[in-house]
Amino acid sequence: MAGQITQGALDAMFNDPDRAQQQFPVPILQCLQIKTLDSKNGGAGATERFRIVLSDLKNYVQCMMATQTNHLVHDGLLQRGCIVRLKQYQAQCLKGKSILIVLDLEVIQSLGCPEKMGDPQPLGPRSAEPQQNPNLGSTGFYGVKSEPTQDTKPQFPRQMPSRNASGGHGSSTIYPIEGLSPFSHKWTIKARVTSKSDIKTWHKASGEGKLFSVNFLDESGEIRATGFNDQVDQFYDLLQEGQVYYISTPCRVQLAKKQFSNLPNDYELTFERDTVIEKAEDQTSVPQVRFNFVNIQELQDVEKDATVDVIGVLKEVQEVTQIVSKTTQKPYDKRELTLVDNTGYSVRCTIWGKTATNFDAQPESIVAFKGTKVSDFGGRSLSLLSSGTMAIDPDIPEAHHLKGWYDSSGRNNTFATHNNMQTLGGATGRKDDTKTISQVKEENLGTNEAPDYFSLKATVVFIKQDNFAYPACRSEGCNRKVTDMGDGTWRCEKCQINHDRPQYRYIMSVNVNDHTGQLWLSCFDDTARIIMGKSADELMEIRETDETRLAAEFEQANCRKLNFRCRAKMDTFGEQQRVRYQVMSAAPLDYKMEGNKLNELINAYNQMSM
Repeated sequence: MAGQITQGALDAMFNDPDRAQQQFPVPILQCLQIKTLDSKNGGAGATERFRIVLSDLKNYVQCMMATQTNHLVHDGLLQRGCIVRLKQYQAQCLKGKSILIVLDLEVIQSLGCPEKMGDPQPLGPRSAEPQQNPNLGSTGFYGVKSEPTQDTKPQFPRQMPSRNASGGHGSSTIYPIEGLSPFSHKWTIKARVTSKSDIKTWHKASGEGKLFSVNFLDESGEIRATGFNDQVDQFYDLLQEGQVYYISTPCRVQLAKKQFSNLPNDYELTFERDTVIEKAEDQTSVPQVRFNFVNIQELQDVEKDATVDVIGVLKEVQEVTQIVSKTTQKPYDKRELTLVDNTGYSVRCTIWGKTATNFDAQPESIVAFKGTKVSDFGGRSLSLLSSGTMAIDPDIPEAHHLKGWYDSSGRNNTFATHNNMQTLGGATGRKDDTKTISQVKEENLGTNEAPDYFSLKATVVFIKQDNFAYPACRSEGCNRKVTDMGDGTWRCEKCQINHDRPQYRYIMSVNVNDHTGQLWLSCFDDTARIIMGKSADELMEIRETDETRLAAEFEQANCRKLNFRCRAKMDTFGEQQRVRYQVMSAAPLDYKMEGNKLNELINAYNQMSM
């Protein structure tokens, strides 16, 4: 068994890469350990990452797995002790440590998972002092030493040529996007621009400025980059969607601001004055687009206004229609599509503008969307963002799988929609149980990493009257808060528009009771309208003219019994964590349906007692 391991490959990959590519083109190594890494931006949407240790019997090295290789862990193929072929990688030396970015890996299942072979030593730079082989502790990671307490002189990474780093950049390091971090220095990435925003400007008391952003993609992952002010003039016209570029330092790598990006990357880039961007001669070696699909059934788990990628079979295509914006009076073309997939669910997706008018895909085509916004209209629906993209019959495994399913059995299936999710217990694939308030608390709903969904029959007993609404932008599809400019206008920084008045939207805290206890719920505009029976604009007008009537309106909303569909999710307020209960939808009780349910329960109890 040991004779099949490519001994000496790791040392050559880091210290003599030319020899490594000639002598060890596809090295065979042993996996000594696998560890799941905690994301820097925790939460349900955080990217799962794995770190492994690979050995060639003489040395071992820590490796970061690119996310496209995660399936090997999920499928149970990559295990401790297994033997692997390393097909594509990136060797790096960061802060004096040798790190291997694994881009493509194959597990040789026929060789099984033997115990650790040989006595490999930790691989380090040749100039480094010899290290003792540390023991594998229960709390540590293989080969990781504790940091020294005394101050040490910072070490900068050595330049490591990458496999498959072709192009006119000579000895420059071509880093994979997955390998970028704030500790990376003197790097170059080769990436495709998959989307580019319009130039946005802002006007504040402290000054004004402008910015734009692009999304970069290579075979290892995606990352967002932003340019401000002078860098807008410098790079905006140069960077074009669909084109491949070399981007080189100086360029700042920092933690991603997740409120501005939906990409699965913990980091983002900021262009600097001396950032070097050059168009690549080879435009074909970088992927066109990378998807992170959510299946149609799982959309119920996705938060309203989130951005997701979906793929489905095109079931129906509506004609192009026009809507007129209430604020700008401009007409907008739109077309509605119906998608289905092998989860047994369908969803409506709206496309806009030229995408709608030029759409010519035939029903039963496979359509993949990148960058759709989730709405709760009709339960769940989708809208393709202006920065989103669409691919018809893409040559990807997910599309081939869907096509095979639809041709073999899906064509004659009937599909559920998200409209009836309340009565069906949600479209999550998990039972959306009806709970009492005491059950919600006793079962600790919302304390796990993933949110919990439940239905609740409860009575409104108190509504907080302070800050029950906020002034929002009147533009179609924009709910951002606007600022009173003091001259009779209200400005939206997102839309760069001044409105003569805002559109008020509810953001309300409601206390509800049932026979087991009380619970505070957070309600947004749609559900608060159901509770109050009028719009936030109407209620704000009453507050301005008649405080006594305002109190009466809130009093009238009390004692209403409703069926709430809620999401429980851990939230951080200040330095404390707490569970937040958000109302996803609310509806008056259907007493006939509730009576039928009780009758079914009584019949079930009678059968059990017989």
